[in-house]
Amino acid sequence: MASRPGPLTEWPWKKLGNFKYMVLAPGLAYSIYSFLSNKEGERDRTGMLLLPYLLSRIIHHQAWISLARFKTVQSKHRILDKGIEFEQVDRERNWDDLIVLNGIIFYAALIVIPEIKNMPWWRTDGAVLTILLHIGPVEFLYYWLHRALHHHFLYSRYHSHHHSSIVTEPISAVVHPFAEHIMYFTLFAIPVLFPVLNGTTSLLQQFGYITCVDFLNSMGHCNFEVVPKWIFDTLPFLKYIVYTPSFHSLHHTQFRTNLSLFMPFYDYLYGTMDNATDSLYETSLKGKTEKPDVIHLTHPTTLESIYHLRPGFPSLASGPYGEKWYFWMLWPVTYGCMLTSWIYDSVFTVERHIYNDLKMQTWAVPRYSFQYFLPWQKEKINRMIEKAILDAEEKGAKVFSLGLLNQGEELNGNGELYLRKNPSLKIRISDGSTLTVAVVLNSIPQGTKQVALAGKLTKIACGIAEGLCQKEVQVAVVSKDDLEKLKLQLPKDLWSNLVLSTNYTQKVWLVDGGTLTKEEQKQAPCGTHFIPFSQLPLKGLRKDCVYYSTPAFVIPKALENVHACENWLPRRVMSAWHVSGIVHALEGWEEHECGEKFLDKDRVWKATLRHGFLPFIPT
Repeated sequence: MASRPGPLTEWPWKKLGNFKYMVLAPGLAYSIYSFLSNKEGERDRTGMLLLPYLLSRIIHHQAWISLARFKTVQSKHRILDKGIEFEQVDRERNWDDLIVLNGIIFYAALIVIPEIKNMPWWRTDGAVLTILLHIGPVEFLYYWLHRALHHHFLYSRYHSHHHSSIVTEPISAVVHPFAEHIMYFTLFAIPVLFPVLNGTTSLLQQFGYITCVDFLNSMGHCNFEVVPKWIFDTLPFLKYIVYTPSFHSLHHTQFRTNLSLFMPFYDYLYGTMDNATDSLYETSLKGKTEKPDVIHLTHPTTLESIYHLRPGFPSLASGPYGEKWYFWMLWPVTYGCMLTSWIYDSVFTVERHIYNDLKMQTWAVPRYSFQYFLPWQKEKINRMIEKAILDAEEKGAKVFSLGLLNQGEELNGNGELYLRKNPSLKIRISDGSTLTVAVVLNSIPQGTKQVALAGKLTKIACGIAEGLCQKEVQVAVVSKDDLEKLKLQLPKDLWSNLVLSTNYTQKVWLVDGGTLTKEEQKQAPCGTHFIPFSQLPLKGLRKDCVYYSTPAFVIPKALENVHACENWLPRRVMSAWHVSGIVHALEGWEEHECGEKFLDKDRVWKATLRHGFLPFIPT
């Protein structure tokens, strides 16, 4: 929102929410009727192609979003090395309003301008006219319109909304108030409308021009340099007619320089070219290699979780992961990514965070959860994880934390496999078990005398049981085998607090969210507290019980560039496994935390709280 919103700031269909595309229905219905009601040789192909073209523009913008997010998180050619936060994602959520507006106007034009119907596929003279009209009046008028929008009167009422994004993403290019978009559409109508009126228009010319505008607009806001230097070395005059992402990035940091649209010529002509333009371009092209301190390793969970990753859909990544009804329409992409994951053997970077001087990255293994349970995938996954650890060490990272199924006992013995194969590792491996145990122990309601332990007896489950027994809290299991397994893991003096239970009377259940069945949930007494100790959440089925989150922390404000949620956790909440690696690096601990080893629980817990991480307790 602009600092002082002016008239026509809001979009007319704002209240329709996700149903805003319904405003295109009348135009689409008219096009279909017009096509079907005419004879075969007289049918209007222009109207029938409008909807596919609008969809292609959405795909084009999404491709730029994914590319930019993927490149800025790992490329050394980032222009502005600052973070994006959830506020910007929310502000730019409705970037597709432009496409809805264009669709309404295009369909209306079909009705009032007969020349648009059945346009030829191509006319060279019309294409040349479009280019000349853009180079001439459009670039010139845009420059002065843009200068006017930076006058304090219009800036505070309209253009400040766009400039709220200091670090831009491709969709930042089209995020403006409604009135401002009307101004731009009027301007860009010049090269679109004139060829129609003089009879030189064509489909490829019209669609091609708008696509070029979309391409250059997205490129200018992508925050990584893509224009190679050899272009300007070979043809020096191009610096006056071709802008670069670094050119426009300066406009978003300096505000009153580099005002041109796509051709810097007018900034040179009128003295508004930023003096740092050339040096920033050179610096961005050269780039700088970042040395991460902490690497956290994760992986996609369900097939649709790829859309929730940071390079996916911003609006989805900015909220907790959940199934969406429209995912079925994306099945070609969904299953295409799954097939690619079978052959792709390289871990990739998905996020970058900064906490004071600590630099963190999140890497992802290109494997879904179900693939971790396939025996023939085990060796390949372990090879990828091991290579990722060695790559992280080569980059100078201090700590490598294992998240989700990457530290499974059956897979790699809670990370011990990598330490055995590489005993001289300088990077420290953290499986997050100590902090996870500490979170669960500190989540038990005060006064609890007995808890039920339901689920697989993992390292974490045994660590929790030991901690509870030390506090004289009885741990009940329903299986004799589980009881014997616990006795093998715990000191003999704690066995008296292990109980074999034949019923479900305990009011506190410690559960493995991935294995507890619906039937077991139903047997719990009314008012039971379900506390997960695994990374997989427990789906709540009962309104008469209390469901806790998977072990997690609210992160401190100083932790920057957080604009995506970690799986099913809410905003600015990180899993205990992720936080564990960060605290490990902040404290400079030299021990590995893998295999059967635990660190000192009290030390880890106090250090975590001291660094500003607060236990996440859902209300």
